[in-house]
Amino acid sequence: MNDSGGERSSSLFSLNTDCIINRVIICSILQTDLLLDKPSSVVWSSAEPHRNEEELHPQVLHPWRNQGKGMVRVKRDWIIPPIRVLENSKQVPENLVQIKSDKIFTGEVIYKLEGPGVDQDPKNLFEIDDKTGVIRSKRPLDREKYNSFTLKAFALSPSGERLENPTTIEIVVLDQNDNRPAFSQSQFVGTVSEFSVPGTSVMSVSATDADDPMTENAYLSYSIISQESIPANAVTKTMFGINNETGAIYTRDVGLDREVVKGFRLKLQVADMGGMGLTGEGEAIIHVSDINNHAPQFSPASYSMTAVENRQDYEIGRVNVTDRDDRGTGNWEAKYVISNDLSGNFAITTDPATNQGVLTVVKPLDYEAKSVYSLILAVENLNTLSNKAPNLPVSTAKVLVTVVNENEAPHFREDPIQIVVPESVVPGTLLKSNIAFDPDNSVLRYEITRDPERWLDINRDTGDIMAKRTFNMRSPHVKNHIYNAVVKVTDADGVSTTGTVAITLKETNDFPPQLFPLSGSVCRDAGRTSSGLVVTAVDEDLPPHAAPFSFDTVDYLSVNWTVIQVNYTHALLQPLVELEAGEYVVTLMVSDSGSPILSAYAQVNVTVCLCDSFGDCKSQVGAILGSSVGISFIALIIIMASIALLLLLLLLAVAITTCGRRHHIKKGTGLLVGESEDDIRDNVLNYDEQGGGEEDENAFNIDMLWNPHDAPSTPVSYYPGSGVPRGKQPLRKDAPQNLPSPTYPRRPPADPTDIEDYINDGLEAADNDPNVPPYDTALIYDYEGEGSLAGSLSSIASGSSDGDQDYDYLSDWGPRFKKLANMYDPR
Repeated sequence: MNDSGGERSSSLFSLNTDCIINRVIICSILQTDLLLDKPSSVVWSSAEPHRNEEELHPQVLHPWRNQGKGMVRVKRDWIIPPIRVLENSKQVPENLVQIKSDKIFTGEVIYKLEGPGVDQDPKNLFEIDDKTGVIRSKRPLDREKYNSFTLKAFALSPSGERLENPTTIEIVVLDQNDNRPAFSQSQFVGTVSEFSVPGTSVMSVSATDADDPMTENAYLSYSIISQESIPANAVTKTMFGINNETGAIYTRDVGLDREVVKGFRLKLQVADMGGMGLTGEGEAIIHVSDINNHAPQFSPASYSMTAVENRQDYEIGRVNVTDRDDRGTGNWEAKYVISNDLSGNFAITTDPATNQGVLTVVKPLDYEAKSVYSLILAVENLNTLSNKAPNLPVSTAKVLVTVVNENEAPHFREDPIQIVVPESVVPGTLLKSNIAFDPDNSVLRYEITRDPERWLDINRDTGDIMAKRTFNMRSPHVKNHIYNAVVKVTDADGVSTTGTVAITLKETNDFPPQLFPLSGSVCRDAGRTSSGLVVTAVDEDLPPHAAPFSFDTVDYLSVNWTVIQVNYTHALLQPLVELEAGEYVVTLMVSDSGSPILSAYAQVNVTVCLCDSFGDCKSQVGAILGSSVGISFIALIIIMASIALLLLLLLLAVAITTCGRRHHIKKGTGLLVGESEDDIRDNVLNYDEQGGGEEDENAFNIDMLWNPHDAPSTPVSYYPGSGVPRGKQPLRKDAPQNLPSPTYPRRPPADPTDIEDYINDGLEAADNDPNVPPYDTALIYDYEGEGSLAGSLSSIASGSSDGDQDYDYLSDWGPRFKKLANMYDPR
């Protein structure tokens, strides 16, 4: 359909009025009475001219509020006002509105609906009849979940072609008073000070309502429906009020006394629709807080206590107070003071559990000085007293303290007892007297309980300390020049005390210095001004009785020498003239700086020698001879002469022995030559051959050393481990048997110097002898031939027994014969 301007309108809908106006079909779906909040259904389509919506149904779109006048035309299109639907409607399904398109005159139209509540969450709340265009609600709506829906309506051809532009339909859910108001807390807690004036704000309560806050359904009103005091019935009048709009609770009356009532329990109510609708209940607890309106009071006001003299830091008694304020708070806790204890002998503190005042002695009391003390105590609270408290004076109490006398221990006049004494004090010297006293004037007895060096003595009756022996500064019990001992003093009743005796030892000059070194060397060249022997000294005394040392020579003993002071501890010993190389003894005197000065003489062995360019002696003999730990030159000469004499005697003895042998050989009685020249073979025995080891095991087989057919018919003895009879010489396997033996040397040479060649020749002959056993055979030691010229060894035996001999002289032969002397020691 075209309008007068040739434009095609995109409007689809018109109000349903059961009439046709200028080609516009207007159908009506009658709703229930408007007074029941049922909005009229609206059907509209695009046509010209339209009649004003206000002329048809001026109140249909807005039955409850005059928020609009109907549809508004904008550029020949119609804007549909919101469709209002009441929540929780039980008439479901319910027709809400019908839409129609003027395309129904030219063909079939299919209607579609999209948006939240249809095909979007929450789904299935609305539907549309695709033939008639009637929009219905399928289920009851809940405004508290979804208060409005925006849908889009479409007019389509059977083929799905869009016939009209989509139209927006706004559905607004109208609120019902279906929710009760509720307090934000199940219990509210507040505090109010006692004696608060009326109108004092205590606390505020709050509540919420899920209904539409723009309606009366959420308009809340607060009230107090009951009041209960804690403890019950302590207060019966109404003490609190509440603002019905804000929920602020305040005091209405006077009489809030913490000592009478501890608190209140209020029952609260909140109602919507300005107090005429649905209601909810809650509770408020109001505590009455304490103020310091009661001063503490002593109960009773006078006390008597006793204190033992000479004791401190102990409790002698307690005082009590009463306070009606809240226990455990600063309004209740007491603070005590002593107003007349100028010497500070006493102190008072508060027990936090009982609030009692604890009186203690902080300084020892003396019964002989004062036996009774009268103390005045005052008390107040930690917190300042409120101006609402009664105007009363500060509470005071009187405490009478009686001092009890007791047997006091003796007292030292000073502890530790200080004594300053020189270390070389004469035994029996009085060191200290009048060291202790007894407050009770008792007789005292003294003793020393600790004196590790036993240097002290004490008079048991008077306590006089005396030196028992001379002190020694170098004792391990002396630390930093102080020696400590312990003295014990006891009265007649057995009460005792101990004290320390600190003896400060003053160093005295007890030891003279000792010169060091006592030997050295000096270059002979007198032109060397720096040449000399550096000497020093050591002193067992401590400063100031040691260094600096002074050195000097003894004129009549060391006329050719002088000593030059180098520093406080060293000096240089030099010759005055050029001396010959040799040994010199120089006498020096060294003195310390003590009081009195102590000196010592020492002889220094000085070796004067020729020196090289470095100032060192060219020969070491002088240094050795000049050493204090070596031997003297004379002793060395004697030792060397003795050694030379011994060597001479030894050579003489060898010469005599050699001559004797030559003489004996000429007579045919030598050891190497027997009575028969043919018998010498049997007297040359090879005792030093021990075999060739494992490598020679094939050269000799002991089982093949002899022929068994040659065995004698008479019983014979055999070598261990073989069948070879004793007396038979084993034969070598690696050499032909029955060969003649080489010729051994028959006679020894006449000259003793040729004995070595004689022995080597005999050894070579034995090595080449095939009839001699191999290296690894068992050598025969029991066959020594016959006709030996050597006599029996028994010829050297003494005719007397060992018991008749005196071997004490073996001990005088030196350490080499010590073991032999022990073997013959008759003890």
